[in-house]
Amino acid sequence: MVKNRQSAAAILEVEFQAPIGSPSGVQVLTLGELRSRNLAMLARLQRLHFHQLITPAKGRLGFMVDFVDYTAEPGSWLWVRPGEVGRWGDLTDVEGSLILFEDDFLDPDTAETARINEPGAPTLYTPENGGESLRMARTHLEHEFRALGTLPLPVHLSAMRHLLAVLAIRLSHTGTTRSPAGEANETFRRFRHAVERDFARTRRVEDYAAQLGYSPRTLARAAFAATGMGAKEFIDRRIILEAKRLLAHSDHTAAKIANDLGFNDATNFSKYFHQRTRQTPIAFRTKVRQR
Repeated sequence: MVKNRQSAAAILEVEFQAPIGSPSGVQVLTLGELRSRNLAMLARLQRLHFHQLITPAKGRLGFMVDFVDYTAEPGSWLWVRPGEVGRWGDLTDVEGSLILFEDDFLDPDTAETARINEPGAPTLYTPENGGESLRMARTHLEHEFRALGTLPLPVHLSAMRHLLAVLAIRLSHTGTTRSPAGEANETFRRFRHAVERDFARTRRVEDYAAQLGYSPRTLARAAFAATGMGAKEFIDRRIILEAKRLLAHSDHTAAKIANDLGFNDATNFSKYFHQRTRQTPIAFRTKVRQR
């Protein structure tokens, strides 16, 4: 399934590797199969370099993603994305499905429609009315994956790509609590991508407004409509997430992390981090490595 390399901070870097004889770019297996193959690895913090879709059919699954604990029950889904740090909970009494796929397995238009790498996208999805369409899409995808050899390989891959597209699109548009429309949605989309690109360069809403040709109030309204938080808080949360990742994934000093995130010095970075998390960077690093 995967090949691993260990970082200085003992976070497993997990890369996609298709099993021998299986098509590259996608894999479908049961949680029972995962449990029998990788039990020791599952207890470790790991950063994925591919997408992981998980849905229990029996039992309650705990899963930590980027320092937040989630619980998935039958019918719900977890979507762990490349670059996120996760750790599995106890799988002893849990059954269900796991779908792995690489970024470039889906075509660009589908990837955009399915929001596969959208910053701030949900991790836990709970479909209304039981998610029958998602169950059907998952079942069909599992069947096609295990039917390797019944079609020419290019045809099989095309079928897998289309079936995964249906699942990813339906899942990404499930359980959205806020649905900004029209101009406000496009404004937030542009703001979100600008923040993802430039959060280490600037933390000022005014800079993003000038860059994108909006007023700061317009960005504030768009951010609130899409996320329920203001534009400044959206920026701050992205920086704090990156700081937490650097603290957890590396042995860089506070001064190095401060520089990487655009702070003048370690003191300013520590103050910023403490104001928003109620703990110092060193205290956070110590705590997360004890988990």
